[in-house]
Amino acid sequence: MIGDVTRRLLALLVLVACLSGGAPAASARAPACTSPRFVTSDPDGMWSDGRYLLHNNMWNIDGYLVSETLSACSHRSWYVDATADDTAGDGAVKTYPNVHVDFHDWDSGQEPPLASFRSVTSRFAARTPGSGAYDAAYDVWLDGVPGEHEVMVWTDWRGQRPAGEVVARHRFGKHRWALWASDDNSYLAFVPDRRLTRGRLDLGRMLGWLVDRGHLPADTTVGQVCFGFEIVSTDGRPARFTVRDFSLRVRRGGPGV
Repeated sequence: MIGDVTRRLLALLVLVACLSGGAPAASARAPACTSPRFVTSDPDGMWSDGRYLLHNNMWNIDGYLVSETLSACSHRSWYVDATADDTAGDGAVKTYPNVHVDFHDWDSGQEPPLASFRSVTSRFAARTPGSGAYDAAYDVWLDGVPGEHEVMVWTDWRGQRPAGEVVARHRFGKHRWALWASDDNSYLAFVPDRRLTRGRLDLGRMLGWLVDRGHLPADTTVGQVCFGFEIVSTDGRPARFTVRDFSLRVRRGGPGV
């Protein structure tokens, strides 16, 4: 039997471990962004936080009633206040505010081969409103930016579905994912069996599976990895989309390096 002193000692050790980082870091969210270092309503407003870039990216607002302001404390803690409607009824994505990492060399146009990455993993935590139509998703551009191939990994959605049709299902980690694809495989989207508000994804494994299945060419290159919100509509009312964690970790060293 464990005595009271031993119980107190074990409790103390657990507390120290949590305070010192012994608790799983993958589940820790960034503090809420209350004093933004960067605020923009510019349709193309952009801010760098180390190797990460935050982009307001109001790329398809012509002819629609859309307003959007991105406020950021860091690449791990930022939010977007948006108002958009879908009065045209076409279901078009109007904006994609996001955080991303570039692998595309904008001077030379060169990009590293996907085969040169030993691993590509990412962590995220995001909150979406309960109204409107949107998705929270990774957007990976391959063979250029924008490129010949676009691979999306949806984590949350409302009133939306990817383009194309479901062509396969596969389990990655704890979840079973449906793969949506356009006829020419230029657009591919993974959608999980349930909405995810946070987690860790093995993007490298997912991309490698697409190559193995013939959906991507073996010599594909990596241009950009993004995470953000594709906003179709907020029902014409202000809505907030929030990121409370994001990181991208890559290891190089495969063929082609």
